[in-house]
Amino acid sequence: MNLPCFLIPALVGIICGILGYLLGKNFSKQNEDYDSIKDDLDSCNRRNSQLRLDMDKLRSQMGEISNNKRSSFTESISKPTILPFNAEAVKEVFGKKINENDLKIIEGIGPKIEELFKTSGILTWKSLSETSVDRCKEILLKAGERFQIHDPGTWPRQAKLCYEGKWLELKDWQEILDGGRER
Repeated sequence: MNLPCFLIPALVGIICGILGYLLGKNFSKQNEDYDSIKDDLDSCNRRNSQLRLDMDKLRSQMGEISNNKRSSFTESISKPTILPFNAEAVKEVFGKKINENDLKIIEGIGPKIEELFKTSGILTWKSLSETSVDRCKEILLKAGERFQIHDPGTWPRQAKLCYEGKWLELKDWQEILDGGRER
């Protein structure tokens, strides 16, 4: 009669020991995985920090080179002669009346995009010619999905030709453009 009293606690103890062993083994494996992932993350963070430092160093070197080139470039050439707007010359080249600073003359810009640019402060050919392609894309992106199909890659250069009064050059270039895109 005493045998079952000792046998039941012994069996429960053995079962608890086995379960404890298995749980402990599983927990230690999870700790090893955690430590390995943490080491990988620390390594990636160190590499990321080093890459950021390298990138900053390269940017400053590029800035120095750009400034040196810009100053030597501007010293070596004179500014282009800007002709006053001549509506008759434009009409002769394009065959229609064009108003000064009409952004729709730019291949790829229609009335809606012209309105977007004007509400963004780009009112003239000169201001468009001085606007980066990235800024043009940003304006289109903010306007919504239907404007994101447009590629403003040539718009600032086209605007510069307008601003400089190079109508024939603009017309010839636009004939090979496809919706304002270079083929």
